[in-house]
Amino acid sequence: MTVTTAAPRVGVVMGSRSDWETMTHAADLLQELGVSHEVRVVSAHRTPDLLFQYAEEAVSRGIQVIIAGAGGAAHLPGMLAAKTRLPVFGVPVQSKALNGMDSLLSIAQMPAGIPVGTLAIGRAGAVNAGLLAAAVLALHDPALAKAVEAYRSRQTQSVLDNPDPRA
Repeated sequence: MTVTTAAPRVGVVMGSRSDWETMTHAADLLQELGVSHEVRVVSAHRTPDLLFQYAEEAVSRGIQVIIAGAGGAAHLPGMLAAKTRLPVFGVPVQSKALNGMDSLLSIAQMPAGIPVGTLAIGRAGAVNAGLLAAAVLALHDPALAKAVEAYRSRQTQSVLDNPDPRA
């Protein structure tokens, strides 16, 4: 488990170690914004008891948002959402068989009453999940709100500073 110095506010979980290639982008973004987080492999299929324990204990451990990345059948985000009141953001990991469409549809098609905020497939989804988690936390954290605003401002300025794609 990787944990920043403060008690983790965001849980970044994935179904297998191979999902780290995608989920590292969520963790990197949280690190850049100074959001304390932890990183765990929690498999819906191989470690269901651990999944239930993680979801059930998250609130008492101070976790406020869960980002869950999964490929293939992608049950992890939905199962976590079924076992906690916390917001869960699902990141579909690009798969070889169906290029991530299977993961996207598995995460997006949750039954009414068990919401999972579903992001884009792959890196873009992981980055945006990190930003979305930070935005939720920033609702009650003025310092984090400033960090999110500064990130967005830097992003805008980068586009403005480089208008010619040939340069």
